[in-house]
Amino acid sequence: MAVLSNLKPQKVFEYFEKLCSVPHGSGNTRQISDLCVSFARGLGLRYRQDEVNNVVIWKEASPGYEGAAAVILQGHIDMVCVKTEDCPKDMAKEGLDLVTDGEWVWADRTSLGGDNGIAVAMILAILADDSLPHPPLEAVFTVDEETGMDGAFALDCSDLKGRKLVNLDSEEEGVFTVSCAGGLVLDCFLPGKREELAGETGYVLTLEGLLGGHSGAEIHKGRASANQVMGRVLYSAMERFPGLRLADIRGGRFDNVICPKNQAKAAVPAGSEAAFEAFVREFDGILKNEYAGCDGGITLTCARATLDGALPPEATANILRVLLAMPQGVQAMSADFPGLVQTSLNLGTVGVEEDGLHFALSIRSCIASQKDMVAQRVEAILALGGGTAVRKSAYPGWQYARQSVLREDVLAAHRAVSGQEGRIEATHGGLECGLFLEKIPGLDAVSFGPELHDVHSVKERLSAPSTLRVYEVVCELLRRSK
Repeated sequence: MAVLSNLKPQKVFEYFEKLCSVPHGSGNTRQISDLCVSFARGLGLRYRQDEVNNVVIWKEASPGYEGAAAVILQGHIDMVCVKTEDCPKDMAKEGLDLVTDGEWVWADRTSLGGDNGIAVAMILAILADDSLPHPPLEAVFTVDEETGMDGAFALDCSDLKGRKLVNLDSEEEGVFTVSCAGGLVLDCFLPGKREELAGETGYVLTLEGLLGGHSGAEIHKGRASANQVMGRVLYSAMERFPGLRLADIRGGRFDNVICPKNQAKAAVPAGSEAAFEAFVREFDGILKNEYAGCDGGITLTCARATLDGALPPEATANILRVLLAMPQGVQAMSADFPGLVQTSLNLGTVGVEEDGLHFALSIRSCIASQKDMVAQRVEAILALGGGTAVRKSAYPGWQYARQSVLREDVLAAHRAVSGQEGRIEATHGGLECGLFLEKIPGLDAVSFGPELHDVHSVKERLSAPSTLRVYEVVCELLRRSK
């Protein structure tokens, strides 16, 4: 028996469970793309699958809606794959183990991929429902949204007729997003090659117990980046113990996730072991005090270890200066939308390789010039340390439209279903709407979705009752689109 069979809407959760049964992390989307194609074939619907695995499915208008304007329903089919350290699952080859208590849905020891699998499931259920009155539908499923919106960049939109885009990639019920930040990724490098030790004592330092989270949706919560904090710890250690040499600093898998754990290796001058271990204990207390309100589980520990080598003092100093100076988190708040982060950056991944330190930052802003300014600041800091940076995966923001027919229609549908007024907001997260607005002249767009908490983490969970209500809003919107 299916795990989610008792949840409503039944068809939505049936499709969601099917989607979760195949691996679909970013860059690994062929199986889930083929699943969507198989669905279209089974219903006799026209479809297109492109070379990067995007899928578009068309459904003709229901009787009485033939003259209505087409509506685009859109979501992305990739997910961020994270798991607990004790989880044996190979997420590149295996599906998820779903769990529900009737109210919430989550996955055992892994992320859920409700962002954005639940959108895909809702759209499939709508396409399969021949009893639902609707205008012509264009279902657009994109890939690799989580790693730079590569699917949306690659998508050919020339055969899309719709000028109303319903993006179902938001995570707070009753909130309707009408603007989002643009972003880019900076791939950064600082040179340095490991050399043999000269009698120093090796240590492994571990920083863990942090909450992490989405670098757009949760950057305002003040949560620590393990990558940035470990840089600070090691810089302070270098000041306290001249001659300390960095062997490794490693944390994070994705640039758009606030890093929850970092592990570093350092060579400490012989004879300073007791003092160094006392320093680590002292700094653990400092961090617990600083982050008590947002990362109460933060823990810094060290243990002696055998090292194969370490970077020379000059390279160590350059790297640690840069990491200490590197900004992290919120840089500016919006004046137009109170409480909205306008500009931020996140040190998502870091690791020492054979040639030196490699790290990646995700920069976001709803103002393009500020996005560029933050990138310039990082590049300047790197240049002072003898490093370089390459900009990639840039995507446009979505500017607020003061006039929007779709926005009013969606709010009316929400009011009819819930009896409550919806809330118009902008988001600091990245959405594909900005790219579609660039590609399709005259496009009107709104983004919304069911209640999702702690996305991109092993604590991710989806509200089942919220999914039902949001699904009903989408259906009501389509009924009204005559």
